[in-house]
Amino acid sequence: MEIGVVGKPNVGKSTFFSAATLVDVQIANYPFTTIEANVGVSYVVAEHPCKELGCVPNPQNYEYRDGLALIPIKMIDVAGLVPGAHEGKGLGNKFLDDLRMASALIHVIDASGKTDAEGQPTDYHDPVEDIEFLEKEINYWIYGILKKNWDKFAKRVKLQHLNLARAIAEQLTGIGVSEEDVLEALHKTNLSNDPTKWSDEDLYNFVSELRRINKPIIIAANKADMASDEQIKRLIEEGKKRGYIVVPTSAVAELTLRKAAKAGYIDYLPGQSDFKILKPLSPKQQKALELIKEKVLERFGSTGVQEVINKAVFELLQLIPVYPVEDENKMTDSFGNVLPHVFLMKKGSTPRDLAFKVHTDLGKTFLYAINARTHRRVGEDYELQFNDIMKIVATAR
Repeated sequence: MEIGVVGKPNVGKSTFFSAATLVDVQIANYPFTTIEANVGVSYVVAEHPCKELGCVPNPQNYEYRDGLALIPIKMIDVAGLVPGAHEGKGLGNKFLDDLRMASALIHVIDASGKTDAEGQPTDYHDPVEDIEFLEKEINYWIYGILKKNWDKFAKRVKLQHLNLARAIAEQLTGIGVSEEDVLEALHKTNLSNDPTKWSDEDLYNFVSELRRINKPIIIAANKADMASDEQIKRLIEEGKKRGYIVVPTSAVAELTLRKAAKAGYIDYLPGQSDFKILKPLSPKQQKALELIKEKVLERFGSTGVQEVINKAVFELLQLIPVYPVEDENKMTDSFGNVLPHVFLMKKGSTPRDLAFKVHTDLGKTFLYAINARTHRRVGEDYELQFNDIMKIVATAR
């Protein structure tokens, strides 16, 4: 799974990426600092089952700290987007190409309104406009892919009696669109099964719905500490009207805290509302941390960076952590490791889906599963729950 960090130049996009991944990137106060996409690993954070069950895990594909599971996800920071990107303006073509396989997008905006539409400093620019412009740019990018040969494509689908959803998915396979995504968009737009009857408006409406399904967006209202309470409230309300989750964030504060923690000066975990000083600080360092505590943590409850990532994974993408084990009584694998692996599964997934995630052969030979919490046998019609612990039982091959 890959999450893209997107937005105009100069809104703190690369700072957000660096704060989330601790990857050193070029951060500067001018447009198009990022030209080549930066790729790193971030983490979605969830309470670990051991916090409830009183066990000590031996994680193999995730990290465990203070009762929390830190589950790795791939994150990509791409070149800043400006109006007209789908027509190649700015670094538009590269921007969009870098986002082809992203499962979700974190749109970083300047909540303080101090960055104009082109990414230049200004006295005031309405950040609500930025929410709308990025959505339209991505919609028109996908629209352009389909519209290019649409008439010929639509006639072929009709004459050859092709499966419309499958045919469209094949056209968009390069940007990670599945047949299931297309079917859902077709259902929601209620368009004719005959694509030759679609108007340009129909095609755009379909693409808009498909983008919401295939590349959902969450808003990181960055530089929130420089915005008024009224500005933040309006952003959240306007975002909600347009179907977006808006989270006030301070990427600079998060990056500062994470670097201080990495250097051993403070005890801090991403997403926490406070930190503990571990060793003496210089007056300058002390002042910086006091400002972060007062202007960000006490005001918003956290820097918002981890909250954005968690909401992107758990709410936008509707994923849940599930732990497969081989011994449901000891909750271990064959080597005795306690809860060694976790998989992020789509809500509504079944034990058979989990079996396929672990290994294809296990999915093919799946018989049933045992819920390690209840010790009850469940079939493939069981819907996996958040933090389920499952033993997969399969036939011998």
